[in-house]
Amino acid sequence: MEAKKNILIIDDDPDYVEAIKLILEGDGYHVDFSNDTESGYKKLMDSTPHLLVLDIMMGKGAEGIIFARKMRKEEKLKELPVLMITSIREQTGFFFPGQAAHPFYLPVDELVEKPIDAKVLLQKVETLLGK
Repeated sequence: MEAKKNILIIDDDPDYVEAIKLILEGDGYHVDFSNDTESGYKKLMDSTPHLLVLDIMMGKGAEGIIFARKMRKEEKLKELPVLMITSIREQTGFFFPGQAAHPFYLPVDELVEKPIDAKVLLQKVETLLGK
C-alpha cells in the first residue's frame, strides 16, 4: 500500500483552506496548513511535504510571490512542486491561469484560479505528484 502524500497549504483564508483540505483528505492525502507565510516557511523547513499549495495575496499584498522566490533559494525546497491558487487575475488581469508564467517572476509549477473545481484540483495535484 502506497504511503499517503503530504501536502501543505499556505493561504490566509481559513474557509478556503478548510474546503481545499476536505477535498484533498477525502482523496487520501495528509494535509497540513498555515495561514501565513512565516509559519508556513517554518513548516516547510521542519518537514518538507510532497507538494505545496500556495496563495498569492496574503498579508500585506503579493506575499505568495515573495514566498515562492524565497523558498526556491533553499536547496531542499528547489524541487518541491508548487500549485499556486489565486484570484489575483480577477483583480489585476495580469496572470493567466493555465498558461506558463515566467519562472523567474513566478517560480511555481502550476497556477490556477480560485475557486477551483474539486476534480481540477485533484487532477493538478496528481499531475504534480507524478501519479
